[in-house]
Amino acid sequence: MLRILVTGGAGFLGSHLCDRLIEAGHEVVCLDNFFTGRKANIVHRLGHPRFELMRWDVVDPFKIEVDRIYNLACPASPPHYQFNPIKTVKTSVMGAINALGLAKRVRARILQASTSEVYGDPAVHPQPESYWGHVNPVGRRACYDEGKRCAETLFFDYHRENGVDIRVARIFNTYGPRMLASDGRVVSNFIVQALRGEPITIYGDGSQTRSFCYVDDLVEGLIRLMEQTGVTGPVNLGNPEESTMRELADHVLRLTGSTSDLVFHPLPADDPRQRRPDIALAREALGWQPTVPLDEGLTRTIGYFRDLVGG
Repeated sequence: MLRILVTGGAGFLGSHLCDRLIEAGHEVVCLDNFFTGRKANIVHRLGHPRFELMRWDVVDPFKIEVDRIYNLACPASPPHYQFNPIKTVKTSVMGAINALGLAKRVRARILQASTSEVYGDPAVHPQPESYWGHVNPVGRRACYDEGKRCAETLFFDYHRENGVDIRVARIFNTYGPRMLASDGRVVSNFIVQALRGEPITIYGDGSQTRSFCYVDDLVEGLIRLMEQTGVTGPVNLGNPEESTMRELADHVLRLTGSTSDLVFHPLPADDPRQRRPDIALAREALGWQPTVPLDEGLTRTIGYFRDLVGG
């Protein structure tokens, strides 16, 4: 049994990770400031003998004795990370410094939840870990993109200078139950709009692409990356199967039985036109690749949102 800290543990991804770690027999400390995390995501764990909840902001230093640290704390959808961009940068950078300082003191292994956003609007497709990216450092998305890039820099500097045992995962679009209805990301937007009978909002002409990884697959990848000893990363974790926004909308309409119309709006500034991971390293080093087909994952997610918002 390990004692494991999950920052951002009450969020969409963090809460699923907490569940998996508890089910594996570990002791889990969930740290969250509840900006985008929700108690509803972890209420079923409250009172569990191997679960502890700390209301805390990673921008402020924290001390705790643990064996592993998963650093997931940071809003991940554009509406949330652009709400307070300075706070977003602080969360990524100061949060990484505080988590790494703790890992150094207690000699814990630490994993950084980085993002495919470090690649920006990529000029290389699909994106391998060796690609340095194409990012606008002064745009509206930069608070998240550059914050995460700086966090990666800090992780590797702590590793090189102080011998901290690090892992870095670059997470591509992930979806599933416990996403916020107001999340602002495309899967939750499409599903909620379809269930409510509202027009489905597509930005651009719908030809831009993303790859969608179901949350259970992503959590499995994070755990495998943390527990192997062959690579520090960065390692891409995501689904290499690519879909256009129009194709995703068609999937959602079919699976929900909705008759919502499609409406098209201008593409937001710096929005990537294509995004797909090269997961050769994850396959080789972790023996990992996604297993949940898109229709199956969407069906599970639609069931969650149907209970949440009706429709």
